Amino acid sequence: MKTLLVYRISIAILGVLLIAAVSLIHSQQSATQTPRMPQFENEDVRVWKAVVLPNQPLTIDRHDHPRVIIALPGGTMKIVDQSGAEERHVWKTGKAYWLPANPPNTKPAEVNSGEEAH
Repeated sequence: MKTLLVYRISIAILGVLLIAAVSLIHSQQSATQTPRMPQFENEDVRVWKAVVLPNQPLTIDRHDHPRVIIALPGGTMKIVDQSGAEERHVWKTGKAYWLPANPPNTKPAEVNSGEEAH
């Protein structure tokens, strides 16, 4: 009887430790990845909110169409292409900016070069 109780307590403790470990790993991943949250989509347009963490690039992707950026908090972003050439954009809080489509056969990386998320 005592052995069964010790076994159940051990299993419960292991379960709590496993849940704590999974929570810790998830929170660390969330803190280092730039999330993109869909806001609206139809056949003409897609809108999403991205919180770009400092020195964390957005997922490398192509933009075959021009796009509008609205900087909720302002900041400085770098757009770096595969050759290493980079553009630096300084965006002011609440302002809208136009970015052209990416040139053919390129996949630039966008990096927050500031010290705060934006």
